[in-house]
Amino acid sequence: MSSSSLCVGVVAPLTGRLAPLGSPLSYVLRRLAPHLAHIRNGTRRHDVTVVVRDSRSDPGAARQAVRDLAGTDGAHIVLTMAGTRVLPAVTAACEEIRVPCVSTTFPWQAYVHTRGAGAGHRFRWTYHFAWGLDDIAAVFTDLWELAGGRGPIGCLWNDDLQGGLLRHDRHGFAPVTSPRGHTLVDLGAYGEPADGFQAQVGRMREHGADLVTSAATATDLALFHRQARAAGLRPRLITCSRWLTYPHTHTTPAPGVHGELADARVATLVYWSPGHPYRSDLDGTTCAQLARAYQQDTGAAWLQPLGLAHALVETAHHALAVADDPTDRASVAQALAGTRLDTIAGHLDWTRGPTPNIALLPLAGGQWHPGPQGPRLAVVSNSAHPDVPLTGELTPAR
Repeated sequence: MSSSSLCVGVVAPLTGRLAPLGSPLSYVLRRLAPHLAHIRNGTRRHDVTVVVRDSRSDPGAARQAVRDLAGTDGAHIVLTMAGTRVLPAVTAACEEIRVPCVSTTFPWQAYVHTRGAGAGHRFRWTYHFAWGLDDIAAVFTDLWELAGGRGPIGCLWNDDLQGGLLRHDRHGFAPVTSPRGHTLVDLGAYGEPADGFQAQVGRMREHGADLVTSAATATDLALFHRQARAAGLRPRLITCSRWLTYPHTHTTPAPGVHGELADARVATLVYWSPGHPYRSDLDGTTCAQLARAYQQDTGAAWLQPLGLAHALVETAHHALAVADDPTDRASVAQALAGTRLDTIAGHLDWTRGPTPNIALLPLAGGQWHPGPQGPRLAVVSNSAHPDVPLTGELTPAR
């Protein structure tokens, strides 16, 4: 049995504003290091080196990290996650340099459109697993209906990529929510970070919207909520994706934001939790075991990207183990294109995605509930993912 060396490259936000999201990926790499030290492919045994380079939460630095991994380090596959500008920078650089890449934590429509492509376009080198904007819209609609909402939904969307896609007449929220009888009211685009939401609060009052949906940062959402309350308005429920899928204690950039958002009764999407019914094919770990180990080893609360980070490593291990020649990047990319794999984040199937290069993950709905040890993300809606147990009830603000 012969042996040769392989390299797994990782672009992670170790510093900068996205650094909290680099922690779960760094943890998983440490935890799975024994399983990555060697990979068997047929009769061959390959030693594996894992090289992590810092994106610094910056697109330019992320592109340079890819160049260094592909050139200096000789990476055979690159893994990355997080960042509405950083992740596309990594994947575009991998496609250009022709090194296989697997990424996650980004709606697939945004993944495609930020790279100047449309649905149906086939990338050769870059593969992604996540959910769609339509999936988010469906879960949020479930949450509005649990809250008894049938009036106008105020849409607090920015003037950037995410806001544009959420407003899109084919890829955005309206094609999902309108057939279910919901009227969306655009409260007006805003720049990030926002300096005020007086205009948006005024439109909320004008249209009588007592439910709000958003993809704002925690700081901007707290500012909106504060100004709405000052104007005598109190949204009964705010549904928000993006940063609000993580514990506020990890992502809140300003004092007091956590308390304000707990009072706002924010609901969000749930793509991974300790209650998800999955087990890793690589090391046998269950979702509950991974969350518990992370809390014990780091002293920090589990967060949703933890499961996706684990699945990233599982996917890389699988592709290198089944590729016809794992030392050849084109062979690794071909293996990714045909991957169907059970992971700790669920079943990933790149042969049946909504568009080439995409594997879908289902979503549940959650809400942040205040607790003695800080906010707790309870699963309150599972119509799109009934295998995930409910762990709480939706509680609108009163």
